[in-house]
This record gives sequence, C-alpha cells and structure tokens, in this order.
Amino acid sequence: MSNSKSTMAQQIAQAAIAFEQRRTGNHVPKSVTVVLSEGTLVITLHEALSPAERAMSKSPAGAAQVQEFHRQLFANSSDSLRQEIKRITGMEVREATAEIEPTSGAVVQAFTTGTVVQVFLLAGSAATETWSG
Repeated sequence: MSNSKSTMAQQIAQAAIAFEQRRTGNHVPKSVTVVLSEGTLVITLHEALSPAERAMSKSPAGAAQVQEFHRQLFANSSDSLRQEIKRITGMEVREATAEIEPTSGAVVQAFTTGTVVQVFLLAGSAATETWSG
C-alpha cells in the first residue's frame, strides 16, 4: 500500500487482511485492530473464523483443534506478513505467534522483540478518553 496518507496502523491492518485472505481462502475478518507499543505489535482480527470453524469450536475438543490448526498455519505461513511489517515499520520482526479465541472467532497475532506478551480480549471496549491519560 503506497498511499502516503495511510497511517502505519492502517497499512498493517490492510496487510493483515490480505494475509488472512490468502491464508484461509475467501474468508476475511469483520474488522482489524492494530496496536503498537514500544517493541510489540498486536494485530487482532475480529470474527476471523469461518462458519465451519465457529461450529467446530462449540465443543472443547473442536475448539482445541481449531486453535492448533491456526497456530500451525500461522507458524508455517507468516513470513510474507513479517516482510510486510518490516517494509511498513522499517523494523525486523524477531518473534511472531497467533492465538485464537474460538468462542468470539478472534485471531490475535503478536510480533515481539523478545518480550513476554500477554493478550487479554475484553468483552467490550473502553472509551479512548478514559483509557489514554
């Protein structure tokens, strides 16, 4: 994406959507959230699971299978997204992981610089003015 008016976050969101579409076929997430804090980039793909994956995730065993499938798929195919992130941010990606929350269908991709990342998906959203201080 060469549009200079696009923010880095918007460019990363577009790259993540394109990556997800290539990786899974036609299914695209409903929305994408990109957060960069110091050396950690977290991309959350909202409602990213297909209807079949959501149905499978209703049982604990099925949810575990969907989670493992997405972890492996991400591990084996994230190089192109890593390259896009480097192109957009100018920074090398040292580590990357993906976690799936099967009940909401969210896929969280974290790209870190050797730190421990704990991701908590909240049931709602906090108002920006109360969050930022």
